[in-house]
Amino acid sequence: MNSIMKYKGYWAEIKYSDEDECFCGIIEGLKNVSISFEGETVKELKKDFKAAIDHYLSVCKEEKEEPEKQCKGSLNVRLGVDLHNKAKIKSIEKHISINELIKEAVTLYLKNS
Repeated sequence: MNSIMKYKGYWAEIKYSDEDECFCGIIEGLKNVSISFEGETVKELKKDFKAAIDHYLSVCKEEKEEPEKQCKGSLNVRLGVDLHNKAKIKSIEKHISINELIKEAVTLYLKNS
């Protein structure tokens, strides 16, 4: 079983460990901190997930640090030469940046999936 759990703008993929007989998750994408959580039941898992995030946010507040976000809003995309050329040509035809073209494509894909 794999699914996504969300809380206060953070998310984690949930997995089940047959060996440990528990659910577990790690909040991915944070560079300066590692946040993991677990529970033998879904209820315990949710409670530990929320507690881990609340603890992280309270530590950031105490230390007057901005909490990290998992996604920063920018990423490198490796398209390959052929697809990159086609995307660039299409962006020129549409009078938009290649970045806008890729955002449109991802938005359309997510809307239709």
